Amino acid sequence: MDIDKQVRGTRIILEEAKERRTILNKLIEIAESYGFQEITLPSLEMAEIYVDKAGAEVLNQMYTFKDKGERNLCLRPEGTATIQLLANKYWKTQKDVKLWYFERCWRYERPQAGRYREFFQFGVEWINPREEVTPILIEMAKKMIETKTKEYEVSESVKRGLSYYTGGVGFEISVNKLGAQKQVCGGGSYKEGIGFALGFDRLMLI
Repeated sequence: MDIDKQVRGTRIILEEAKERRTILNKLIEIAESYGFQEITLPSLEMAEIYVDKAGAEVLNQMYTFKDKGERNLCLRPEGTATIQLLANKYWKTQKDVKLWYFERCWRYERPQAGRYREFFQFGVEWINPREEVTPILIEMAKKMIETKTKEYEVSESVKRGLSYYTGGVGFEISVNKLGAQKQVCGGGSYKEGIGFALGFDRLMLI
């Protein structure tokens, strides 16, 4: 749905709301079957959080502004950087902290099918795993993609745009029928753990 003077890259969701809720419930069921628990993150963050954590691509696309206290704030562009800060503060010695989140995020980029300035992201983060868990996360991500299709491609050891990933590489899952915006899921290891984020809007386009 559209309204006059609606901010570009945003949407009013009505007709597909029921289907979105159905798919979201399936993603939650999958995440919690692996022992992940929900965490809700703030929409407003200190902009400095992303200066060292995220790559240049995200930094250039962030919505930043000063509040009445002259603090540099931003609308959250993604979730992992905040999880990393929480991990360093609360879970340094705790093993196997497993979290999932479903959040709105914001990035200033050219709107097109499957790419919006206000978008929805489903993410999972596994903090301080006791062993190598990449295959488990990929298995989870595949099950989530399969809520909409069995036709997808998994790519491992690919270059990722976010600088906090170990070695700058991670994994991606793409659905070719989506065309130019075919990447639906991306993730990898970072200092505090490992995780992935799934583009919920792109998933719904399948």
